[in-house]
Amino acid sequence: MPRDDRTVPTDAPEGERLQKVMAAAGVGSRRACEDLIFRRRVTVDGRVAKLGDKVDPATAVIHVDGERLVVDTRLVYLAMNKPRGVVSTMADEKGRTALADFLGNRVEQRVYHVGRLDADSEGLLLLTNDGTLAHRLMHPSYGVSKTYLCEVAGPIPRNLGKRLLAGVELEDGPVTVESFKVVDTLGRTAQVELTLHEGRKHIVRRLLAEVGHPVARLVRTSIGPIRLGDLRAGRTRRLTNAEVAALFKAVGD
Repeated sequence: MPRDDRTVPTDAPEGERLQKVMAAAGVGSRRACEDLIFRRRVTVDGRVAKLGDKVDPATAVIHVDGERLVVDTRLVYLAMNKPRGVVSTMADEKGRTALADFLGNRVEQRVYHVGRLDADSEGLLLLTNDGTLAHRLMHPSYGVSKTYLCEVAGPIPRNLGKRLLAGVELEDGPVTVESFKVVDTLGRTAQVELTLHEGRKHIVRRLLAEVGHPVARLVRTSIGPIRLGDLRAGRTRRLTNAEVAALFKAVGD
């Protein structure tokens, strides 16, 4: 049977003790990590771990109680509140304000944005150098939901939610929403929230325009389990270990 190079045999000089790697990732003390391993709550590359295992933090896939643990310190996971007027690219050849302009020297690694928001839209973007996770988050087959808060032309008819849930035909195919609700109404404008799995270009704006409620302002408030919260426009924050684990869980890892 071929050896899985990601898990190093106990008697090999390569690799680091599993409990040391887990402790460095913030799971707990080494003694606490040893207890988790002893209780068979840890897997490495799909196999139940045992005391004495050594791993390569750069390649090992470690789960604790079924949740992915990121142990490669080179990987970066950020949430950003993209302001309106900023293009969704790390650098812009036309000299427009881009995402990297807000990072400064705070992030040493080169990161990339997950998905896009058009320049007139704002809200949550994820930035990472984990190409595998980024691909899964963007690929429609993984069905990661995204939630948007939109200011639209009102008033909102009572049957709009049912219409959107049933599906609306656009020029490039049908689109349906997972959820829809009216958040607030003010004169001839309204705030609505909708969640969908679609990632087609300008899909939310095109969808709402098609049903007669063009968007005046669009804010993405969540991507899968990650929420924008009170993160200020133009600011970034590092995702917690629990948030990263939740992202992996959302894409089935």
